[in-house]
Amino acid sequence: MIRLRSPLALWALLALQVFCTLFFVFDSVLDALGLSEAPFARGTQIFEYAMTVMLVGSLGLTLYGLRQLTQRHQRMEQQLQAASGAFEAVMVKQFAEWRLTPSEADVARLAIKGLSVADMAAIRGSKEGTIKAQSASVYRKAGVSGRLQLISLFVEDLMGEPLVHGHGAE
Repeated sequence: MIRLRSPLALWALLALQVFCTLFFVFDSVLDALGLSEAPFARGTQIFEYAMTVMLVGSLGLTLYGLRQLTQRHQRMEQQLQAASGAFEAVMVKQFAEWRLTPSEADVARLAIKGLSVADMAAIRGSKEGTIKAQSASVYRKAGVSGRLQLISLFVEDLMGEPLVHGHGAE
């Protein structure tokens, strides 16, 4: 099976197309100037046929490569959407286990996204003190000491194993 995902293969096809295009431009200029019957221009008809076949073939391969890349891009988009949905599902489940209130869950999401207390307060239309209190409640319910540990809980879930093993585990 031909694999045209490689940048090198696509650059080679582009180079072939540029070469063929330049050849046809040069040949057209010679025809326009009436030099197509010059001694050096004789016997170029077979070469023109070969260039045409290469150009048409490279265009077909380019279209095939673009189709492969488009399909790969679509698969990656679907995988990314599935991963995003899975991450949201993991968060919702974990928030329910911690018995977070809707406001605490919202603050936890914003904290995981990396927003500052001031930004969270602005988004939620709350005072910074309220956000700090809700954050402290989230951390307490989650059994962590701060935002980084909260984030690490979800990173561990995504990786499938704890980032730091307990002292007794080897």
